[in-house]
Amino acid sequence: MDIERAEALSSSIMEARKNSKFCNICCNLTDKDICSICNSHKRNQSIIMVVEDPRDMAAYEKTGEFDGLYHILNGHLSPMNGIGPDDIRIKELIKRLNESVSEVVLATNPNVEGEATAMYIARLVKPLGISVTRIAHGVPVGSDLEQVDGLTLSRALSGRREI
Repeated sequence: MDIERAEALSSSIMEARKNSKFCNICCNLTDKDICSICNSHKRNQSIIMVVEDPRDMAAYEKTGEFDGLYHILNGHLSPMNGIGPDDIRIKELIKRLNESVSEVVLATNPNVEGEATAMYIARLVKPLGISVTRIAHGVPVGSDLEQVDGLTLSRALSGRREI
């Protein structure tokens, strides 16, 4: 790459970094206060899918199967690494839950940390009278959602179950 193109690329990356922030509602990365998904009136406001990071949300968006809202935790529980509930965006999720939310879909990664995170959130949400579902385990255990094909993600979403 010639020097001018390299400098332009570097400048674009720095500009994107400066203008990126977390959505005030779902904690997704955006350049606005509220991301385009949260701002859309076409989305089903009664269902919130909880994912670990923006790449997981993007993977589900590619399927075109989910029309609800998202909540991005920006991590997962990992006591071995010193990551507890206060280190990810669980408090923000609980604040979003009101009478218009009827279901929370837990779509954390199907690994030890993702399962622990899902179980922790389920214990917080169920007493609120909101249905809590977990994506089906058609997603290979030990994989990351961003690496799973769209068909598998679609089947996992349609086969979710109450926990």
